[in-house]
Amino acid sequence: MPSDFLPSARKQFAYYQLLGDQTLAQVPPAQLFWRPHPASNSIALIVKHLWGNMLSRWTDFLTADGEKPWRDREAEFDPDLADPAQVLARWHEGWACLFGALDGLTEADLGKAVFIRHQGHTVLEAVNRQLAHYPYHVGQLVFLGKLICGDAWQSLSIPRGQSAAYNAEKFAQPPHRAHFTDELLGGPAQ
Repeated sequence: MPSDFLPSARKQFAYYQLLGDQTLAQVPPAQLFWRPHPASNSIALIVKHLWGNMLSRWTDFLTADGEKPWRDREAEFDPDLADPAQVLARWHEGWACLFGALDGLTEADLGKAVFIRHQGHTVLEAVNRQLAHYPYHVGQLVFLGKLICGDAWQSLSIPRGQSAAYNAEKFAQPPHRAHFTDELLGGPAQ
């Protein structure tokens, strides 16, 4: 098992949380509920779904099925949230549950079996499953944020027209081992 998997996974999750944080900070609170089409999800609904998934998957992660009997997935898509503070509270509660469970794992846990809807996964596979699921939805949040903010949107990556300067700065440094999130998340300088 790779000894750097858990720290790397934590950085990946933190990166996607940061992208969501930065999106939520840019979107006017009333616009969290905007949907481009009645069949589409708003930022608030996506947050509600992530919250429900995170609480279900990460509560008692090693000892209980990841699809908890108390989860009501269908209700996660009911547009009943109307308070921006509640949206943000659920966003933070979901991530806190995830990091609480993830930070309690050890390398020895990676090969253990966990279940989601009675389907067995190694811990490594279950973490990877969520590392694919959450960025999918965070990408939706970012896209909706860009639609809502329009020209006021502040880029969360390399802004258009600045790729050459960004690459020149990176290639001016000697080759080194680092996680791509270290600069963004305040990780170790290499």
